[in-house]
Amino acid sequence: MEAQAETNYSRIAAAISYINTNFKTQPSLEEVAERINLSPFHFQRLFTEWAGVSPKKFLQYLTVQYAKKMLQDQQATLFETAYEAGLSGTSRLHDLFVAVEGMTPGEYKNGGENLTIHYSFAESPFGNVLVASTPKGICYLAFADEEQVAFTKLQAKFPKATYTQIVDLAQQNALYIFTHDWSKLNQIKLHLKATDFQLKVWEALLKIPTGQLTTYGKIARQINLPNASRAVGTAIGDNPVAFLIPCHRIIQSTGVLGGYHWGTVRKSAIIGWEAASREVTKQN
Repeated sequence: MEAQAETNYSRIAAAISYINTNFKTQPSLEEVAERINLSPFHFQRLFTEWAGVSPKKFLQYLTVQYAKKMLQDQQATLFETAYEAGLSGTSRLHDLFVAVEGMTPGEYKNGGENLTIHYSFAESPFGNVLVASTPKGICYLAFADEEQVAFTKLQAKFPKATYTQIVDLAQQNALYIFTHDWSKLNQIKLHLKATDFQLKVWEALLKIPTGQLTTYGKIARQINLPNASRAVGTAIGDNPVAFLIPCHRIIQSTGVLGGYHWGTVRKSAIIGWEAASREVTKQN
């Protein structure tokens, strides 16, 4: 079994290397499978088991990452970017960006241009938070141990947006979650740009009851992708809205808390606070 596992790893490593080197030619499933002497069906299954995503999705991620560098670092046109990335035209670039990034290439290149974002800082039971909103809803919420650092990270997500430090109704409704006023939760609107996969993962997180925990594997099975635990972990790590989308309720299957974008000490405190709140609710 160990020899077989090592062979499979070597094959997948070779496949990843080949895709990394040749992504500009957009190699087909059959082409990559032939390089590592597997049938397309077997290669598809094996790659997905080891990498957590399909070969096609892996190729798409590489292509989009390259395209993002072209658009931002080199200020290339959409046509130039599509051509250099090995895509047949700007329509394919558009479709790929929407599928992987949850936004069009033009929106990515503009970096939130013409978008007005209100933001403010507030105290929570777990420290200072930065909450930001657009006219459509909450677009960002993060724990802000250092306010300037937190604001810089927000700006990096929407570098060309216009920012105004002001508290609005959307922010107030979102912050009610820290005061146990759960009746206000239906008033919280989110404005998120994300892939279909990320949204599926985040929606699954929203279904975890307060005071309860689950694992990456269970979330993967819940969204009908049982082999995608690693990809689920990545999507959870990309959560732009702390606490509202409760990524803190995910732990490892071994029972270890696992990482948390805003620190494992804070994660432990949140889990304990929610468990205690749940007990108080039961007693009442």
